[in-house]
Amino acid sequence: MPDNSKRCVVTGLGLVCALGDDAASCAASAFSGKSGIKDVASFDTANCYSHKGAEVDLSDSELCKDKYDRTTLLCIKAAGEAIADSGLDLEKEDRTRAGVILGTCIGGAASIDKYYQDSYEGKPADKEDILRMPASAIANNVASHFGLDGITANIVNACAAGTMSLAGACDMIRAGKADLFVAGGCDSFSSLAYAGFHALHALSEKECSPFNHSDGITIGEGSGVLIIESYEHAVARGAKIYCDILGAGVSSDAYHITAPRPDGEGQMSAIRRAVRNSGVSFEDIDYINAHGTGTSKNDEAEFLSLRTLFGCREDLSVSSTKSMTGHCLGAAGSIEAVLTIEAMNRGEVPPTAGYEGEDLDVLKEKAGGIDFIANEKKAKDAKVCMSNSFAFGGNNASIVFAKEPHDIRDERNTDPIYITGIGEVTGTKADGASDYRADLSPDRFKEHGVKSAFLRKLDRFSDLALLSGIVALEDAGITVDDTNADDIGIVIGTSDGPITEIVNFQKLVIEKGIENGSAFMFPNTVYNAAGGYLSIFTGIKGYNITIANGFQAGLQSVMYACEAIRRGDENVMLANGTDELTDIEAELYKNAGYIDGGVVLGEGSVTVILESSKAAEARGSRKYAEVAGYAIARHSASYAVTEGTGEALVRAINEAISDAGITASDIKTVYGFANGSKPLDDILNGAVSEIWKDGIEIRNVRAGTGEARAASATLSLACAAHDMEKSSGNYSLAVSFGAGGIYSAVVLKKA
Repeated sequence: MPDNSKRCVVTGLGLVCALGDDAASCAASAFSGKSGIKDVASFDTANCYSHKGAEVDLSDSELCKDKYDRTTLLCIKAAGEAIADSGLDLEKEDRTRAGVILGTCIGGAASIDKYYQDSYEGKPADKEDILRMPASAIANNVASHFGLDGITANIVNACAAGTMSLAGACDMIRAGKADLFVAGGCDSFSSLAYAGFHALHALSEKECSPFNHSDGITIGEGSGVLIIESYEHAVARGAKIYCDILGAGVSSDAYHITAPRPDGEGQMSAIRRAVRNSGVSFEDIDYINAHGTGTSKNDEAEFLSLRTLFGCREDLSVSSTKSMTGHCLGAAGSIEAVLTIEAMNRGEVPPTAGYEGEDLDVLKEKAGGIDFIANEKKAKDAKVCMSNSFAFGGNNASIVFAKEPHDIRDERNTDPIYITGIGEVTGTKADGASDYRADLSPDRFKEHGVKSAFLRKLDRFSDLALLSGIVALEDAGITVDDTNADDIGIVIGTSDGPITEIVNFQKLVIEKGIENGSAFMFPNTVYNAAGGYLSIFTGIKGYNITIANGFQAGLQSVMYACEAIRRGDENVMLANGTDELTDIEAELYKNAGYIDGGVVLGEGSVTVILESSKAAEARGSRKYAEVAGYAIARHSASYAVTEGTGEALVRAINEAISDAGITASDIKTVYGFANGSKPLDDILNGAVSEIWKDGIEIRNVRAGTGEARAASATLSLACAAHDMEKSSGNYSLAVSFGAGGIYSAVVLKKA
């Protein structure tokens, strides 16, 4: 019998997209082959070569009465439906065990557009628009809307983010960190994304035609949300169960920032990992909801991947529902997950719409025997299904659903995880300057073999992450080659991501028109570009995700990296915190009122190499410290609010100490987050006083680098590791905060 303690089940579905306002109406349209693609209504495309989009026919106020960015509003609509469908009574739940993990690509793009459009027109700036811009705000705002205080995260791996969020929710449940998640993806229709794909000439002039004419994508918007629970939790409350999520696979192409590998190697790696982790065989897969964007390179690579891995299986059905929903970017994977689960429960699979008679003969030749469903749904008892998502940056994700439980792969271990390398890039304050900025001169990169031709492609955010990642690998003595590339992964944590590149691109669109976006700038507006460039330069092909979750994301990246090692997915992980500082960011923080309280801004990137004990012993690695325990907690608050959330910090610290199997008295030093903000200082001092009645040493790492947000969070851990190597103490603690009452804590043990 399957091990019920490892089962993750889906108990609720919510969906809003161009096909309808709820899961039932969206499924009815998709399975009947009805497309939601129409002429764009949100903005003027008169001067564009394409005029098609897949927009949701609901205003912001119709989605939700609260004032959030449209991306958040779409998610609240879908999440509300999913919660109701699941039968959850949130008043009866332990809300500290109920989390929110959401995927997004463009984050608060609608608010960025509004803020700079108002500025362009001479209107006064709206502070609230600034607070709605970051992708970091989305999961926090959704969690606050529903009053959930469990693990909160925004996965920002572009078009693979929705699928990765579902996988991340299952990982945390199986690790015992939560009972249930509101998980999925969301993105709104935006001039930024439309102008970007238009600049790349990647839009189709007609409705997109995946695996058919493959002449471009059609941008869409929406949100798909699943309620994912541990099996025990679902059964205890008498919930209906749609299906099990068996397992997932995540990989990197290490090839190109926008184009997929032509040989499909990265895609096939993600699919293989998903099949392996799910405990099934390739022959068990009955239906695949393909990534199927409608661009020639993506479709060709995916055709090749499927034919290579699955052969000419006539009993394997495949379709792309993007032919009807459009490509909803960060929401795509979760929208397709909902439709895939609907397929299992309806006993039929949806078609790929838009084939003419002459197209069908060509499709048969391309398919190589695989049952590609065209135009009309097909009756089928699909018991095990897969959904694929492949994204900019070469990030790939596949996930497997099943109607019935299976024995899934369980290689989770509790062996020690060591910090074996550290790379620090921090800022300095020039004479007369008001903040700390990093030296990113070309000579610094030349020292590490980065050629100017490669460097010219990168933005400042990616520069920072690349440099610290390279330095950390060198410090650990790790050379990436064909023998270990698949066994190394990357987690990037950030608060603001490439906001400078996003703003500059949006300004260009506002001033010059949607038809004049920059094909050079656009790829760097996605949050996961930095992780993609790091993968491409180093050749790392393993697990690769980017988390945008406020200042504490630099510590949260360490937790996700450790979990990848614990699961046996990788032997080595790069855990990174990065945030840039430019005049644009300085202005936004000033206008938001953040630096008025004495906070001095900085920038930087800090990477720590995490290595399994087996790998570290085999290499004879230098061990700075062992990661002994970790936790994340939140107290519901609106984004940019920390007052009154100290209880969550106490909880995070106590849970991390418990995870390490020690008591508070074993900790000798706390590496804190003092940054000149009195409310934050009061929260930290209050938590420390509550846990350590007799006092404890608190060290501040920001005094000489400024508030570098996610980079400062990882720097706290790096400084703790450096000190642990030299000191006689056995344990230390690094803590960090995130806007909206999110706190992370990591316990280090002397190696």
